[in-house]
Amino acid sequence: MRRVFLAALLALSLALPTAAQRSGTYDVTGRNPDGTDYTGTLILTQIGLSSFRVQWVIGQDEIEGVAMVSGLTLATAFALGEQTGMGIYQLQPDGSLVGVWTTAGAFAQGEETARPR
Repeated sequence: MRRVFLAALLALSLALPTAAQRSGTYDVTGRNPDGTDYTGTLILTQIGLSSFRVQWVIGQDEIEGVAMVSGLTLATAFALGEQTGMGIYQLQPDGSLVGVWTTAGAFAQGEETARPR
């Protein structure tokens, strides 16, 4: 009986990070690969068990993509103009996302923090 309880507890703890990631609007601050700073909004919408639609609004630009949660990691793929971009974010205890991103073929990466509203 104790083993069944411990197995159920372990399974629940492994499921919690995905459950902890939530849809919503986030305030974004970041630094582009060229060193310039930016601010904006990220809208995260859950569309599957561990998949999300992502939409950033940075100034006049709207950037759309998809994301997947695995444990405490959120991986993104998006289109930035005609370039393909990708990002990796870590879910923080306060619900914010802290990560890095780049575009295919770039020799630098950007940094970004998204805080839930």
